[in-house]
Amino acid sequence: MLYGIAAATTALLLATVLTALLRTAALRLGVVDRRWQHRKVPLFGGVAVVLATCLVAVVGDRTGVAPLGSGVGELLVAGAVVAGLGLFADVRRVKARALVAGTAVAAACVVPYGETGVAGGLLAVCWIVLVTVGFRALDHADGLAGAVGVVTAFGVGACAAVEVMDGLAVLLSVLAAALTGFLMHNWPPARVGLGSCGSLFAGFVLASAAVVTRAGYGLGSSAAVLFALTALIAAEVLLVALTRRGTGTGHLAHRLRRLGLTPQGVIVVLGAGAFCGVLVGVLVHVGWLAESGVLWVVAGALIVVLALLRAKPSAQVRAQLRVRNG
Repeated sequence: MLYGIAAATTALLLATVLTALLRTAALRLGVVDRRWQHRKVPLFGGVAVVLATCLVAVVGDRTGVAPLGSGVGELLVAGAVVAGLGLFADVRRVKARALVAGTAVAAACVVPYGETGVAGGLLAVCWIVLVTVGFRALDHADGLAGAVGVVTAFGVGACAAVEVMDGLAVLLSVLAAALTGFLMHNWPPARVGLGSCGSLFAGFVLASAAVVTRAGYGLGSSAAVLFALTALIAAEVLLVALTRRGTGTGHLAHRLRRLGLTPQGVIVVLGAGAFCGVLVGVLVHVGWLAESGVLWVVAGALIVVLALLRAKPSAQVRAQLRVRNG
């Protein structure tokens, strides 16, 4: 308990300091991204999150103060490999299929096939890849990936704690703290971005940890809990898929901005949505809510996606776009 608090505090402070330092390095190297306001945002914030999470977790494990336990160390190593692939994508352009393939290989190495079975394990691999790539898509807006990541990490960590997976719960609390430290620099207007390195790492660790936590449960109930825990990510993926051939943007945050919400308002709204889904997932996992409760989450996600597809930009936003475009 005390180590968990100390580890989270250390990860938060370490991520905060590393993010500030690596921001300068990213600017000098030209590793930047262009956001909604056409600003150049350095992308080494994810490196800070990965370093802070891995360093604190490894020190706790090696000193014996907080052993990660069976399989958790392998999960962290696989996450670090995925982060390395993401870092390469930040520095050099990498095709999406390469990121998907690399993530799939890493996911195949962490799924507990003894408890899921081969068929269930393959489904788990596909789900981990989908969530990881979907979480990367959340990094399109300032503060969004960090906020959703913190909420989801606490939810999955709570599920792990219920299963007495102390090592996994500590790892997730450390990840949540590292993302919080990063979020101090990423809150709109962001001074640094998460990048593919951090977003792939966080998404992979969250998805893999959720699978490990639900291993041994029924396929149907596990699917319900896993969906609820990542409902906002699923909504993002669905919206992007439905608007892929369209002329407009398919991201949740961009759609809400076009409706007139402020950048901070977008984070609050989507963060609250993620919290609602995560809360339902945790309650179903511990048995305090029937599995049918997840249907409300499914309905809510679909309603949000359909509403954003049909919504038109507000008059104020249209005027801003006309001025911007001359």
